[in-house]
Amino acid sequence: MTTATVLEFMHRTAADDTLRQQLEALLGVGDGNISSEAELDPAETAALTGDRAPDVAAFAAQNGFQFSADELIAVVSAFQQHQDGTLSDEEFARILGTSFTNSPGKVQSQVKRLAQFLSKTYLGIDLK
Repeated sequence: MTTATVLEFMHRTAADDTLRQQLEALLGVGDGNISSEAELDPAETAALTGDRAPDVAAFAAQNGFQFSADELIAVVSAFQQHQDGTLSDEEFARILGTSFTNSPGKVQSQVKRLAQFLSKTYLGIDLK
């Protein structure tokens, strides 16, 4: 799964006004900013996980982001489930590509990297 590419595309909707406006028009709902859990509204989530997913994947490909509709649906669904509290932090991290092990030091390191990535990507804060 190209989760990183889906996340990069989602993040770009916050930084690129043209991309955001085009996505808004394509979805027909929301404001086109799908850059984080907080920015994804229920109507956008429904469109991205429903019949608009193939169109959004094709639109993303036209803008240099290669991923499938199924990959988009998986990431958006994970964000929604995590926001709703039905997906644990560990499962959310696994879907995003971070694995947890029984080694406390390794888990702490991976959680720190995930926190740095999410903070920088979705909050614009560099924790380094």
